[in-house]
Amino acid sequence: MESWPAPDIPALPGTGPPVLVRDTGSGQSVPAAVGPRSRIYVCGITPYDATHLGHANTYLAFDLLGRALRDAGVGVDYVQNVTDVDDPLLERAAATGEDWRALAARQIELFREDMTALRALPPHYYVGAVESIPLIGQFISALRERGAAYEVDGDLYFPVEADPGFGTVSNLDPPGMLELFAERGGDPQRPGKKHPLDPLLWRAQRPGEPHWDSPAGPGRPGWHVECTAIALDRLGADVDVMGGGRDLAFPHHEMGASHGRVGTGRTSFVRAFVHAGMVGYRGEKMSKSRGNLVFVSQLRRAGADPAAIRLALFAHHYAADWEWTDADLTGAQERLRSWRAAVSRPDGPPATATLAELRSALAANLDAPAALAAVDDWVERARHDGGSDASAPGIISRGVEALLGIAL
Repeated sequence: MESWPAPDIPALPGTGPPVLVRDTGSGQSVPAAVGPRSRIYVCGITPYDATHLGHANTYLAFDLLGRALRDAGVGVDYVQNVTDVDDPLLERAAATGEDWRALAARQIELFREDMTALRALPPHYYVGAVESIPLIGQFISALRERGAAYEVDGDLYFPVEADPGFGTVSNLDPPGMLELFAERGGDPQRPGKKHPLDPLLWRAQRPGEPHWDSPAGPGRPGWHVECTAIALDRLGADVDVMGGGRDLAFPHHEMGASHGRVGTGRTSFVRAFVHAGMVGYRGEKMSKSRGNLVFVSQLRRAGADPAAIRLALFAHHYAADWEWTDADLTGAQERLRSWRAAVSRPDGPPATATLAELRSALAANLDAPAALAAVDDWVERARHDGGSDASAPGIISRGVEALLGIAL
C-alpha cells in the first residue's frame, strides 16, 4: 500500500539526547531505542471515517517520536497498518450503500492527504490487512501448531490461558477486561469458547461477507492477530515501540502481545507499549460511535493552517486526556503568528540553549508542551529585548521545523 510524501527535515547542529518513552505496562520510562535503529509499529486507521483530531493526536505523537530519534542519531524503521477489512468498515458500507472497498479507498486517500498537510513523517511500510492475509494465515498456522488455536463453529480462537504473560500490557483486573472486551468488539458470551476473553483469530466465511482462502479455510482475519503478524513480518521479534491510542491497550495490544509471545516462543516481542490519550469534544471522548468528531479535513477546508493544528495538539501532552474547544485552535493560531514574526527578524537572542531545551523536552517522553514553552520564551525575549545574534532566528526556525514539524 502506498504511503504519503515525506516532508523535508532541516539539518541541525549537534545531536539530541537519547529518547525515553513511558511503557504502559510497567509505568516506567524506557529508551525508545537500544541500538542504532528503533523499530516502531503504530496501529493505523480502520478506514470508514478519517481523520478526526483523536487520530491526529495519536499519529502526530509518534511523528514527534520519529523526529526526536532521528535527531538523536538513531535510525527508524516505522510500520503502520490499515485495517481495510473489519466489521466497522463493513457495517458502515452496508448502512450507506457504498461498496466497502470504495469506502476504504476513499478514506485512506483522505488520511494520506491529512497526514501530508500535517507534515507527518510517513511510515516506511504502510500495510493493509487485505494485502497481508497470506502472512496472517501463516502466522495463525504457527499458533495452531503450538496448540494455541481452537475452533468454535468453524471460527478460530486464541486461548489467552496459553500465555502466562496475558494481562501485563493493560494491568486490568478480570472484571475490567470483560467490560472493555464486550465494549470494544469482543464476544465474551459466545457459547463454546474456552475463556470469555479468548479473541477471534479467523472468522469463517459468512454469506455476503468478503472472504479469502487460507490454511484455516475461507474467511477473514480477526483484528488483533492482524497487527501482530504484520509487525513480526516487517520488524521481527524485537519491536522497540508499539503504539496507538490509549483505547488500544485493551483488548487490542493485550491480545496482540499474547499472540506474539506464544507465536514466537519469547517472553516478549515488544519492549514498550506507548499510548496516546483520548481527545474529548463536548463532554465525551471523541469517537466515531458517538458521532462527536472534529475532522482535520474540515478544519483545513475552513482555512486552518495545518501548522496551527499541530500546535493546538502539541499544547497538550500526548498521553493526557483532554477536550478540544475552539480556543485550542485560536490560541495555536496566535502562537504561530508570534513565532513566525519572531523568526522573520534579522537577529535575535542566542538560540543554542533554546534548541537544547527543545531537544530535552522531546527526549523526556515527548513533552511537547515543555518544548513549546521553550520556544515561547525565546520568542518573548526576542520581542521585548531584541538581540544581536544573526544566526538565532534560523536556528529556531530549523529546530521547530525539524523537531516539531512546523514550518515557520
